[in-house]
Amino acid sequence: MATSAPAASADACIAAPGGVDGRSGYCEATRTFRSLRPPVPLPPKDAPLSFTAFAFSLLPSPPPAHPALLDAATGEAVSFPALRSQVRALAGALRSRLGLRRGDVAFVLAPARLDVPVLYLALLSIGAVVSPANPALTAAEVARLVALSEASVAFAVSSTAAKLPAGLPTVLLDSDQFRSFLRSEGRGEKTVAVRQSETAAIQYSSGTTGRVKAAALSHRNFIAMAAGSHALAPKPRHGRRDSRMLLGAPMFHSLGFYFALKAVALGQTTVLVTDAVARRGVRGVVEAAERWAVTEMTASPPVVMAMAKEPCILEALERVVCGGAPLPTTAAERFRRRFPNVDLCMGYGSTEAGGISLMIGPEECNRVGSAGRVSENVEVKVMDHVTGEPLAVGQKGELLVRGPAVMTGYVGDDEANASAFDSQGWLKTGDLCYIDQDGFLFVVDRLKELIKYKGYQVPPAELELILQTLPGVVDAAVMAYPHEEAGQIPVALVVRQPGSKVTEAQIMDHVAKRVAPYKKIRKVLFVDSIPKSPAGKILRRQLANYVQYSAVSRL
Repeated sequence: MATSAPAASADACIAAPGGVDGRSGYCEATRTFRSLRPPVPLPPKDAPLSFTAFAFSLLPSPPPAHPALLDAATGEAVSFPALRSQVRALAGALRSRLGLRRGDVAFVLAPARLDVPVLYLALLSIGAVVSPANPALTAAEVARLVALSEASVAFAVSSTAAKLPAGLPTVLLDSDQFRSFLRSEGRGEKTVAVRQSETAAIQYSSGTTGRVKAAALSHRNFIAMAAGSHALAPKPRHGRRDSRMLLGAPMFHSLGFYFALKAVALGQTTVLVTDAVARRGVRGVVEAAERWAVTEMTASPPVVMAMAKEPCILEALERVVCGGAPLPTTAAERFRRRFPNVDLCMGYGSTEAGGISLMIGPEECNRVGSAGRVSENVEVKVMDHVTGEPLAVGQKGELLVRGPAVMTGYVGDDEANASAFDSQGWLKTGDLCYIDQDGFLFVVDRLKELIKYKGYQVPPAELELILQTLPGVVDAAVMAYPHEEAGQIPVALVVRQPGSKVTEAQIMDHVAKRVAPYKKIRKVLFVDSIPKSPAGKILRRQLANYVQYSAVSRL
């Protein structure tokens, strides 16, 4: 596997005349950008330390009196002492009764439940590898991921177990057997020495190619992110002593997985959006936020957009962390008008790189359109994706990342690792970005999704944001369509509001007034919906099939 190289350029910046620009974070000597946040100290690399041990070490003594976990639907809760006890008991049972050892891969196929974070922490504490997947996947898709991760055991529930390959040892979380594991007396007392460099989780990503790959994340990756979250965590407002976080992101997703873990390190109450809540859509999520007086929540762009239209009073809510896909500027502004006392914190990251940037505090959250400032201990550079030359402030190019949260590599895929990392250990994100004079990161689009129109590069995300500002348009996506003369042309797939009479000509004219001529929409297709992932990302491959087989008569 590839490994991230030491940040030698960071030392060069410190030593160079002028050093790092205090406003943008740009270092002229190395042509890289450094985080403007204070560096966060990390444990010595060679100290044996699992993420679980690190997270529990950050909790105060005595532990917080508020719950560690809370089911948003039922109100069932797990206290911090009970969480620690269950993790210890389960860890012992996993070793003594299932025979799990360091390096064994545990495939997890389960919806959000109170025992899922317990399972994650127990597996990590004994050096086993957690590999969570979307329970909505088909049996064929599950079999592919199991093979990729080389899982030796699975954890599922009764409704998902049938999707697992035959012969894979499986434990059901909704079984008496598993419940007995959580109550095992005298188990798990022996400490397992886990190296920080060992793999903690295998998560699935299409990376920059579209082919599903298994990304290996180490204990140190998660320790580094949690250390930063702990050091820079905002203090609760209104005199509250506790912090409640509504976890809207699925725990099999990289964002939800990390937020479930870091909440333990921060002593937060994690309010889980279980299926009973999720089935009710945004209304169910908002009602859960109201009922449990959450101070923070994660939300995908579609949820943020819908929240601004909900008749709700979220008096306790202080911040919403949003990422996974672009949020239209008009939607962000509408949310801020609807909830003027709530920080809408946009962030940017990936399965492979962890958190790259995030907004912290009201001042940063006012920079609508950006993805925040570069995270602590992270170093980035912007490269011209044609010439390979490093770029400076305000210039658009591919973003490369280096830091302690970057994955160790793709499992069993030397070709993908060679493509993902450069010779100095920089991870290529595949995203077209720039950093402005104040150090704010702006994500323009995915390089692989750029439309090539007569040699010009057209970013679909830019056009999608413009389309969503047109009254009568609920959602939109822009795709490339082959064209003999131009190479490719931009085609818009548009979802109209019920009763809207907006026409193709009106849509094309709306965009044409706001962009350069080469970026104009050349054709509009009206559709019922835009397929998206749980994180809000447009599923462009599904749309490509739709465009290919649609009658596009005037192209």
